[in-house]
Amino acid sequence: MTNVGFIGAGNMGYAIMKGILSSDMKNDVKLFAFDKSEAALDRAMAAGVTATGDAKDVVKQCKYVFFAIKPQQLDEVLDEVASEVDSDTVIVSILAGVTDEYYAKRTVENAKVVLVMPNTPFLLGEGATALSHSDSVTDEEFELVCKVFASGGIYSVVPKDKMKEIIAINGSSPAFIYLYAQYFIEYAQSVGIDAAAATELFAKSLIGSAKMITDSGKTLDELITMVSSKGGTTIAGLEQLRANDLKKAVDDCCKACTKRAYELSK
Repeated sequence: MTNVGFIGAGNMGYAIMKGILSSDMKNDVKLFAFDKSEAALDRAMAAGVTATGDAKDVVKQCKYVFFAIKPQQLDEVLDEVASEVDSDTVIVSILAGVTDEYYAKRTVENAKVVLVMPNTPFLLGEGATALSHSDSVTDEEFELVCKVFASGGIYSVVPKDKMKEIIAINGSSPAFIYLYAQYFIEYAQSVGIDAAAATELFAKSLIGSAKMITDSGKTLDELITMVSSKGGTTIAGLEQLRANDLKKAVDDCCKACTKRAYELSK
């Protein structure tokens, strides 16, 4: 039995715990958690997670320790738990921008750290998670962490030095997609279409389009062409998106997201 602990039992931490408990890992691991929120901890306990008295207890009892807190809480937590981290502890961090070097500096030299960028669709079992790890993490240890994130969707291993850049692609991108959807739905309302109907139709279009990207075997250019009849409505809309420089808006969005990740890492 492997002990897996969570410092932070908020929405993402809870979703990861639920993913583990609903997977074939549930009989091989025991979950522990600490959160300052009694409500969050009660929710985790109701799912079958063992509560601990403080964050330090999580590290004492667990080989794998998931840091699922806000970045601004990290230093305080590390001050509390650093003395309990040893060379066998595997730190799993979902904090944007925080590097493995930072954890090693604050805990033990050559600390075992897995860096993770999940996203909120993990809550529905549709997550898309990016992972990398420090050199000290063994293949077996990394495989277990990968299995955790496979329990709530798909995962992809990326170079460690690209974990800040990947945030815009999978971590923050759901919010960008929601904003995009909001503008289409607001347009629908402005021309007298019911918001609920527009939301359902546009959301299903997003789901179907995503499946076409992953399953059709066609390139993005080919998929665009499939929808675009010469001189038709789609072409007219695409021309406006290009004229208003959608590409630049997306580039600027991603660059700002990445810039903030580097700022948070300092």
